[in-house]
Amino acid sequence: MFYHLLYPLHTVYSFFNVFRYITFRTIYALLTALLIGFLVGPWLIKKLRAYQIQQVVREDVPSRHMAKNGTPTMGGSMILAGLLIPVLLWADLSNHYIWIVLLTTLGFGVLGFLDDYKKVRDKNGLGIKARYKFPIQLAMGLVISLILFYTFDHDSRLIFPFFKRVMPDLGNWYILFAVLVIVGSANAVNLTDGLDGLAIGPVVIASGTFMLFCYLAGNYRFATYLQIPFVKGSGELTVLCGALVGSGLGFLWFNTYPAQVFMGDVGSLALGAALGTVAVVTKQEFLLVIVGGIFVLEVLSVIIQVISYQLRRKRVFRMAPIHHHFELKGWAEPKIIVRFWIVGIILGLVAISTLKLR
Repeated sequence: MFYHLLYPLHTVYSFFNVFRYITFRTIYALLTALLIGFLVGPWLIKKLRAYQIQQVVREDVPSRHMAKNGTPTMGGSMILAGLLIPVLLWADLSNHYIWIVLLTTLGFGVLGFLDDYKKVRDKNGLGIKARYKFPIQLAMGLVISLILFYTFDHDSRLIFPFFKRVMPDLGNWYILFAVLVIVGSANAVNLTDGLDGLAIGPVVIASGTFMLFCYLAGNYRFATYLQIPFVKGSGELTVLCGALVGSGLGFLWFNTYPAQVFMGDVGSLALGAALGTVAVVTKQEFLLVIVGGIFVLEVLSVIIQVISYQLRRKRVFRMAPIHHHFELKGWAEPKIIVRFWIVGIILGLVAISTLKLR
């Protein structure tokens, strides 16, 4: 909105030329999102308590989690507000990639909201059954992938970090690959959201990393020099990623241990889908595997646990996802969270290093 209202005035007042720059608008989108979190957080937590929208801890988790029963949940709605409002204020709203990522985020957010609502209403931690929820996710991912592939003639080649000449073309099969990235990312963040601040920390790190890659991918000179795919218009997603960083930090203020509010599926599914869609748009799908390594680790721990138990009747981990394994080993919750954040930061730096290691 500011871009469309104020930038045209640069012909009269040169100061307004700053609204032309993505970097300027990204900084203020981040700060706006952070401010929204600080202002909305206390009010939202109060309302969630008043309406008894509270976490119901499942019985199949470590016993120490029972103390978290009654903590307000669905705080992810604060993250979505902190994302949506700054993007509408600071982004170029004529950019189609902005709307694609926003619609994907809100679509998965609505599904997460319904899942959370069912958990609160039924007073258990089950929510919508997977046989209903997963096909809906696949359908939403398929719609987004079809729009990208056929409407915007999206590149169907795969780009591998560290390899500049390995670019297999999947053709129409790329559509299914993009669905896998979006839906897989959404569920990976959802699985990670098991401890106070555990999921939002790596989300902020991944968003910050993609903030850089969106800017570079949308700039022809930088993309050519660094030998990464140039995606015209993707630079505007830098503003959206900045808003993701700001809204994530604003939420972390209240979600850090001991949490005053949980994000719920309304937050975790939406954030994961947003990251997955940004990765698809910028042609950095495999980079998401690196920078989102914490999410990948959580998913792999569940898969390994299930396969091991089915084949050998033995468990590899004391409990999956893997953060519960470390809990049962006696690690304090804050120690697990901070150590996972540290690993996330390292992975973010490795992801950035791929710009030169090719």
